[in-house]
Amino acid sequence: MKIVITGASGFVGRSLVPLLASAGCELLLVSRTPDKLADIFPQHACCSYADLAARAAGFDLLVHLAVANTNAALSEQEFHQANVEVLLRTIESAKLAGVPQLVNVSSVHALDPGNQTLYAQSKREALQRISAIEGIQVVSVFLPAVHGDQFAGKLAPLNKLPAPIARAAFTGLAAVRPTVHVSRLADFIREQGWRAASNRQLILADGQQDNWVYRFVTRAIDLAFAVVVACLFWWGLLLIALLIRLQSPGPAIFKQQRVGRNGAVFVCYKFRTMQLGTKQAATNEVPANMVTRIGKFLRRTKLDELPQIWNIFRNEIALIGPRPCLPIQSQLIEARAQAGVFSLKPGISGLAQVNGIDMSDPLKLADWDARYLALQSLETDLRIILATALGRGGGDRVAAA
Repeated sequence: MKIVITGASGFVGRSLVPLLASAGCELLLVSRTPDKLADIFPQHACCSYADLAARAAGFDLLVHLAVANTNAALSEQEFHQANVEVLLRTIESAKLAGVPQLVNVSSVHALDPGNQTLYAQSKREALQRISAIEGIQVVSVFLPAVHGDQFAGKLAPLNKLPAPIARAAFTGLAAVRPTVHVSRLADFIREQGWRAASNRQLILADGQQDNWVYRFVTRAIDLAFAVVVACLFWWGLLLIALLIRLQSPGPAIFKQQRVGRNGAVFVCYKFRTMQLGTKQAATNEVPANMVTRIGKFLRRTKLDELPQIWNIFRNEIALIGPRPCLPIQSQLIEARAQAGVFSLKPGISGLAQVNGIDMSDPLKLADWDARYLALQSLETDLRIILATALGRGGGDRVAAA
């Protein structure tokens, strides 16, 4: 495989180039100062941006790493020049050379609209500018904090610690914020993962499945929440159950089969918010007039979810995760399976829900569930918990009456 790489002199590039070279890839490294780059990588061909169009002919892919990072002391215009204009010119040179694909490596900071740093703003502008480009397949890959055999950026102090201590410390830090090993990017490039990027954007991350610190802390928080609700607010649960029974006939607790972790079906418990006899269907397919008066309040405040503390005790559900779907929602199940979402425990609230996305749009929901899978961390979970507590993430919208 023949690959062009821009910005190879940075931490990611210095870590990525040896991995691709050892896999047998032929590399062309591009820099504003190719002579200096040749000193770093004497065994690889190097050229300037001016020579890119001529030198890249016959190459399979261009990986764009060149960037002005978030900690750079630059003006708004300088960030725009480095993160927008250089990318656009690189794409045009790649098109002239006949390179069919380009991977634009970006940061997850660009995905957060609340991040108003000059870096994040310039990266978002770049995404907008390249969204309509034709004549070359452009896929943007978003990375959290990158690590390799060594650490960089805010993780750099770990390099001074003995290896066992550094690994233990990193495990704790990685539980707090998402990370990615540079080998994941190398594998993505070699295995041509960009071909499967249906929406031209995806996130690469290590995930938390193997992080025992994250698993321990989140399970402790889940259990603490369930115990507090059961022991201190049992009277509130009884009051809600009584009001439901007084307002409409039928049981106060609604039981329904849902699809959970690894695709296993379990019984989910909720306070009943709809009239007895409402058809078993996705919420967005149920008429609004089937929701009871108190049900509207319970769904808006998410108090209808409180009986799921029993599911938490049974380790079937967590506070935060993708909302569990019905076994009949085949389109959503298929999309989640393809995205690997079923490796997660479902949650009472989730990233998609606090962003106003529910099961009425299964493909979009699965995309946001996949985003949570990549960004899962204690910090992400805390933000979702706070957003839910502040009123975001109400129940799924129902159909018009």
